[in-house]
Amino acid sequence: MEPARDLPNWQPPNADSLRTARRLLRPWTLLTSPVFLNSDRVPRDRPVMFIVNHTLMGMVDTPLLMLGVQEHTGHFPRSMADHFHFTVPGWRDILRRYGAVEGTRDNCRALLREKHSMMIFPGGGREVFKRRGEAYKLLWGKRAGFALLAREFAYTIVPVASVGAEECYRILLDADDIARLPLGKQLLAKAPRHDVSFPTLVSGLFGTPLPRPQRFYFSFGHPIESAPYKDRTDDDEAVFELREKVRVALEAEISALLAYRELDPDRPLSRRLPSILKELRAP
Repeated sequence: MEPARDLPNWQPPNADSLRTARRLLRPWTLLTSPVFLNSDRVPRDRPVMFIVNHTLMGMVDTPLLMLGVQEHTGHFPRSMADHFHFTVPGWRDILRRYGAVEGTRDNCRALLREKHSMMIFPGGGREVFKRRGEAYKLLWGKRAGFALLAREFAYTIVPVASVGAEECYRILLDADDIARLPLGKQLLAKAPRHDVSFPTLVSGLFGTPLPRPQRFYFSFGHPIESAPYKDRTDDDEAVFELREKVRVALEAEISALLAYRELDPDRPLSRRLPSILKELRAP
């Protein structure tokens, strides 16, 4: 891949494209009834870097989040996506149309240079393929690339918490389970890298791959300025200090959102079903 060759030529989806996306996603939007909180915290006068927790399996809430960010904040962020997505014909074209690029530092740096708002999931694939007991945990390892780049371009960081999608699936076998199976042991023994993991095997609606409809909740945290760290270019600790500040803020936002969900009387689908059916009957 030639990083950033044609990235500056991208234009945000126009009104027709957004209407098409919302129309296609309307059934899922109605079933999940997304709630967006604290959008007033997001600066409107400059591009920002949205840092989001990845939920189990990753894609059931992300499209609604992208459209919600545009609707509630006016930003249409470019998103960093795993290389695997761009190996699938058709799907990669949809991703590119709606602003996704392969998640490399060169691509991210090019977009920041062009002053795009960004959406980054630091947990990547490890956070998508969670193990049992890891719901809503940030699994960033030692990754700090977003903090490094935010500091380089003095970007404002906005933590974004996503809650609800972890309950769309039940974990049947996680990476640890698969690694203990005979086939898993053979694959690990032949793997050229020591950090190889396995995808999580899940079950959704009625035991199918379809996600169970859960209500989704999104909350924007208070902005975190990276500009104070910009002059500390030779200080590696500054990058991790910024990363940790974002991590702590995002964990707090997730905890607050989980507490909010517990008090929501309309969380059960049964409570929302009459209004959903009414919306579906509407022209």
